[in-house]
Amino acid sequence: MDEQQLILEAHTGNNNALAELVKKYEKTVYSFAFKVCRNPEKAQNIMQETFMSMVKSLKQFDGKSKLSTWLYRITVNHCLMEYRKRKREFVSFDDDDALINESSIADWDSIPSLSIENKELKKVLDEAIQKLSPEYRIVFLLRDVEGLSTEETGKITELSVPAVKSRLHRARAFLRKEISQTFTR
Repeated sequence: MDEQQLILEAHTGNNNALAELVKKYEKTVYSFAFKVCRNPEKAQNIMQETFMSMVKSLKQFDGKSKLSTWLYRITVNHCLMEYRKRKREFVSFDDDDALINESSIADWDSIPSLSIENKELKKVLDEAIQKLSPEYRIVFLLRDVEGLSTEETGKITELSVPAVKSRLHRARAFLRKEISQTFTR
């Protein structure tokens, strides 16, 4: 079944279709939630909340956007609710083992010194991203990490295209400044 058929079947109460939709998007939703909150438990909770919201409101999904766009919007809402609930910066996570561990094949061509440099650069970038306010972090992650268009990001965040561009510009400028300060110390 294609996605539209799955949605129609889920509307009629077909739990198998609903399970297929969850299965199709669970990795995407978890990955995005983790990128925003940088905590595996919080990301897991946000993913569960997102799918509970999806189940409750799937009949309201009008199909004017992609289902993934709609799910990103729900995930963003839950991430922001979590942030407001905590009223503090999301905790930065330094343990690479807790990151999403997709099956990877050892790269025998890699040079150890480059690997160390890449890990250091990744750590610096992650720390800089965590310093962004959630509003800027979400726009940056949707555009530059998830690769969504400006229009899709606007729909997800309920911002105009110029507002998305402005926040993205400010986020990138902040990150450039943070990274350059780190390497000039």
